[in-house]
Amino acid sequence: MAINTIIIFANEAMYQSGGGLSVSSGMNWTSQFLDTSMSAITQGLQIPVIIILLVILVYAVFTLGKLLSEYFSRKKVPVKLIKEMIYDIYDAESSDDIKNIVNNADIQTSQKSVLLELADSEHLSKKSRETLARRLIDNEEDKVTQKLQKTDIVTKIGPTLGLMGTLIPMGPGLAALGTGDVTALASAITVAFNTTILGIGSGAATYVASKLRRRWFGEYLANLDALMDAILDNIDRRDQRLK
Repeated sequence: MAINTIIIFANEAMYQSGGGLSVSSGMNWTSQFLDTSMSAITQGLQIPVIIILLVILVYAVFTLGKLLSEYFSRKKVPVKLIKEMIYDIYDAESSDDIKNIVNNADIQTSQKSVLLELADSEHLSKKSRETLARRLIDNEEDKVTQKLQKTDIVTKIGPTLGLMGTLIPMGPGLAALGTGDVTALASAITVAFNTTILGIGSGAATYVASKLRRRWFGEYLANLDALMDAILDNIDRRDQRLK
């Protein structure tokens, strides 16, 4: 009886030991599969990341060139000119006088277009004119947002892709170091440094462009808003006189 009990315990121990080995080998296989899958995915992203970084670099250079062109071609509207226009619009006796003031002013063409459209709205009610003015200024803000959106995206994506381009080749590079392949490690580090420079450089260039453009557009919208308020005030006062 004792011998049978010993044999049963021995069989159970062997079964439990075999089951443990089976579970352990299954976990190892799963871990290897996941590691291989992640490695394949990350290495597959290396070429697309580098291509996108090159495209972003070209766009950043183009943006800087366009920024210089805008700087030398843009009309710098001093506060004194806006102040004079507000006084002239206040003293205007009709919408035609307002149009002449706007057309003769040294402001941007897009600003003139908005102001002339608002000046033609004197036949509308006060609430309708205010609604029109609000919609016109919102439309100009939408245009500004669309112009700034691309550079804002590149400013954020450039460094992110640069970091991805840095980390992706470092995995195989460190693995090569473990096998003593210094050449492969050096190649991986070179790619990592190059992608980092491309990402940070592109992001810095577009950041500067976005910063300057945002200030220019802020001045543009502030001047436009002030002149639109002056036109609305002029039309309201003339309406009150007629009543």
